[in-house]
Amino acid sequence: MQNYQLTVIIERDEDGRFLAICPALQGCYTEGESEAEARDLIADAIRLHIESRLERGEPIPAEVSTEKVTVSV
Repeated sequence: MQNYQLTVIIERDEDGRFLAICPALQGCYTEGESEAEARDLIADAIRLHIESRLERGEPIPAEVSTEKVTVSV
């Protein structure tokens, strides 16, 4: 069993729900009623996404780097 470490972004939408996104895995996102629920659900979504890619022989994208960028508007 191999471990994967991927970046997850959690945002709160206008309805108060929490959206969790894994940018490295296109289309891998979920939402929950709390931040904790969104974290649990995205972990499951990532696992399922990776399992599916491995079964199809597709590569798992490797993150090169992550950073926060500040812009003035």
